Amino acid sequence: MSLDAARPSVGLAFDVERIRSEFPALVGGNAHFDAPGGTQTPRPVIDAIAAALAGPLANRGPDTPGARRAEEIVAASRLAVADLVAGDPHGVVFGRSATELTMSMARTLSRTWRSGDEVVVTRLDHDANIRPWILAAERAGVRVRWAEFDPATGALAPAAVTSLLTDRTRLVAVTAASNLIGTRPDVAAIAAAARAVGALVYVDGVHYASHALVDLAELGADFFVCSPYKFFGPHHAALIADPALLDSLRPDKLLPSTDAVPERFELGTLPYEVLAGTTAAIDFLAGLADGSGTRRERLARSLAASEQHQSRLGSALRAGLADRAGAVFHGADAPVRTSTLLFDLPGAAAPDVARHLATHGVSAPAGSFYAVEASRQLGLGVGGAVRVGLAAYNDEDDVRRLLSAVDDIVG
Repeated sequence: MSLDAARPSVGLAFDVERIRSEFPALVGGNAHFDAPGGTQTPRPVIDAIAAALAGPLANRGPDTPGARRAEEIVAASRLAVADLVAGDPHGVVFGRSATELTMSMARTLSRTWRSGDEVVVTRLDHDANIRPWILAAERAGVRVRWAEFDPATGALAPAAVTSLLTDRTRLVAVTAASNLIGTRPDVAAIAAAARAVGALVYVDGVHYASHALVDLAELGADFFVCSPYKFFGPHHAALIADPALLDSLRPDKLLPSTDAVPERFELGTLPYEVLAGTTAAIDFLAGLADGSGTRRERLARSLAASEQHQSRLGSALRAGLADRAGAVFHGADAPVRTSTLLFDLPGAAAPDVARHLATHGVSAPAGSFYAVEASRQLGLGVGGAVRVGLAAYNDEDDVRRLLSAVDDIVG
């Protein structure tokens, strides 16, 4: 596919130049293809964080301007995250990272498991949605069952998970989109089968939330975790669940801290400035495409436009890498996927390729990116492979720069 063919269609209402102008980091001139590890930050998010720090802040409460302002920031951020995922703001739990939130929830849920119970994890997942469940299962003395994906295509068939389910399955942990190769499994089908045997479904949506409109009910997720820094926000994470489900669980907490949901699961004082930045990030995400309506309606339109833009660029990039450099793509043929590509160049070690790209002002790192099991199943070595992940701010010039840098390697 040519780069001209990769240009968004007329009527898409997606202005990449306007979007790029909001990112101070892009002024430096680098082409950033490292979005799966964390996107760059737009000016409205930076300003929101600064404004939160500049105004009065105190521990939440009704008595002082700082305390009331903290309450308002937290409430606004819970509502924004709820709009992002079609969830209940009273079921939004904030934490330092998706890994931390999942570790904590694994400890909590495992207290209800008994000998003979089982949990299901997949080889496709980031280790943050594998290791917490393995550790918890070891402590509880329950069995871990592994769902395998097809390394030739990168696809995780629902049957690979559902065939493992029994009446002793207590939890299924599955990614909504692989951070390594972009595969998007049919989570809804997996969740329906899991619920039929009484199992809970824990969905890692860290990579997914920046590429698709999340609907917890449609996915069938009992728990969904995402990280705002993957969609233009600050570094922290959110776990979303039904407040009634959260109310049935008893996590570790300090004696004087509230037992209310969702605060019961939040350890210590929340980072108010980070939450203000998260609200701004979701509003920015909702404004990627033109149009009016509720924030949820704008999110739907903007995410669809952004993903179409990224898909067009990704197709051009894949064709260019294959035609000009004979790139070998790993797990890139799943029927539903994001625009993330994982590749090797013949005769070149992946870390060396990444370093060479960096010297040309192209950020496209190499590794396994914490998807250790997936990397092994794909047969990758210790250096992994080069990952190219697109974001809304990438454009045709970025693609040209990457391909030109690869030409230099091949030459």
